[in-house]
Amino acid sequence: MSGNELAEQRALPRLRDRIERALGPAGVFFRGFLENPRMVGAIVPSSSFTVKAMLAPVDWANTRLFVEYGPGVGTFCQPVLDRLPRDGDLLVIDTNPMFIDYLRKTFTDSRFHAVLGSAEDVEEIVRSIGHEKADYILSGMPFSTLPEGVGPAIAAATARIIRKGGAFLTYQYTGSARDLSSRHFPRVTSSYVLANLPPCVLAWGWQD
Repeated sequence: MSGNELAEQRALPRLRDRIERALGPAGVFFRGFLENPRMVGAIVPSSSFTVKAMLAPVDWANTRLFVEYGPGVGTFCQPVLDRLPRDGDLLVIDTNPMFIDYLRKTFTDSRFHAVLGSAEDVEEIVRSIGHEKADYILSGMPFSTLPEGVGPAIAAATARIIRKGGAFLTYQYTGSARDLSSRHFPRVTSSYVLANLPPCVLAWGWQD
């Protein structure tokens, strides 16, 4: 390897770090998208309109464990923590170590738990932090682009771990997550948010 090539390899991480610091969370999110677009599914985080609409049906007074799959840079984390009771917990699960590392540094609330792992293992992860069931589980993962069989496995595990009266909350840019929820939950309601880039489909799979 030539000296110029070595210098370029060393310069790229420094440049990337400077860009991330300049752009803040959006820069981290964009890097995550570039590294694994099939798992992130969007170039920019969700809008405040999406966050508000997605969380509106949650019964916060009776929520002890709120789970999020694929939290990215934590767009939903602070809004959830702001609504969560003082004795509640927020568990986020992501397969991207960069996102988990960022979240652990960003959110110091004792109710916050960031786990590097797969949503397929949600039942084991939930019990590992002292809960038997989750009240609500939120996901923005692009189910339509996940490897074959992974989406149905996640949906099945999610249905098993959510308590009666709880719900699986999904937001996507297609109806795939909503359709998948309808196979595992007895009642699914849905809506749309146009003030998002791109516009997205919201769905709530209720465990009646």
